[in-house]
Amino acid sequence: MNPLNPAIAATFRPPVMEARRWLEGVTFTPDRPLINVSQAAPVDPPPEPMRRAMADAALNLPDAHFYGPVLGRPELREAVARDWSRAYDGMIRPDEVAITQGCNQAFCAAMQTLAGAGDEIILPLPWYFNHKMWLDMQGIRSVGLRCGQGMIPDAAEAAKLITDRTRAIVLVSPNNPSGAEYPAETLRAFLELARARGIALIVDETYRDFDSRDGAPHDLFQDPDWRDTLIHLYSFSKAYRLTGHRVGAVIASEDRMIEIEKFLDTVAICAPQIGQIGAHWGMANLTDWLAGERAEILARRRAMSEGMATLDGWRVKGCGAYFAWVEHPFDISSPELAKRLVRDAGVLLLPGTMFMPEGDAEGARHVRIAFANADVTGIGSLMQRLAGFRG
Repeated sequence: MNPLNPAIAATFRPPVMEARRWLEGVTFTPDRPLINVSQAAPVDPPPEPMRRAMADAALNLPDAHFYGPVLGRPELREAVARDWSRAYDGMIRPDEVAITQGCNQAFCAAMQTLAGAGDEIILPLPWYFNHKMWLDMQGIRSVGLRCGQGMIPDAAEAAKLITDRTRAIVLVSPNNPSGAEYPAETLRAFLELARARGIALIVDETYRDFDSRDGAPHDLFQDPDWRDTLIHLYSFSKAYRLTGHRVGAVIASEDRMIEIEKFLDTVAICAPQIGQIGAHWGMANLTDWLAGERAEILARRRAMSEGMATLDGWRVKGCGAYFAWVEHPFDISSPELAKRLVRDAGVLLLPGTMFMPEGDAEGARHVRIAFANADVTGIGSLMQRLAGFRG
């Protein structure tokens, strides 16, 4: 057998793909179809007007088919800088924005400029598994930070984990997988900690469009010196249903953009042009539509919280955006529970072990439910299935 990079061999297989393999050999009937709450992704295509705009670009814009600027189409970078400056009441320049192939690539690009093999990155627990996988593949140690009440991390606890090998703290808000919305004062405390210790703070706001709070969720961009510490990540995929087109963004200092450009040029050259055109069109034309999408997700969040409250023994630890992080009541581990739910209840969800360090007892006690994949009626059906399951 040809040699394998031990770092990539050591990390786990993609969790969503692993869970899909549990469906093999299981039959679902029309009167009880599969309820798939495993993956956090829109299940509908972009709205038709956006698709028409993208189709028109494919037919009539020659440069939609060429290599574009490595850091993204200028009009999209300008729109992100303008809209984020207004939304956060801060100052962001277009040359501090890069467009990436989804937010996962935004994370990888930022991380590649920060850390190398042997370094450490602090991730709140439960962590987003693709963040952990990328760090594993680079030989970077993931240091888990346990969260407190409401699944909110504490900067004072994070301070105890910082060593001379720590290069950054990563926060995801609203969180994947817990759904927790981090208070503004929490994010500010982490910025001050990171600055004081000379490390970066990465804030991933992939799900910011579905935050239940009105107005800006934090004041970090109001800090005149945000560039010395903050790196911000975003995804257009969830807001505009562009998951298949891979469009994300990273905001950082202009100096860091020089390094990010090196990475992006090497791994992709540029983000997909038609996806970028769609994202820009959506920013200009879909404000009201996106507000409706947010209202729908918040309605599903309410249905999820209310439904779980009726189930004996189940306990919601965090719920928001697309996710609920739930403690289950059964005397079996979460991977076994997840497989049995497929077979016995027609429900596919992810076990908590996919979001925790190997062997961690908390992983075995929890599951992640991506409830945004089901409407309010579907969430009602999910509650009925869970209520009828006997572990």
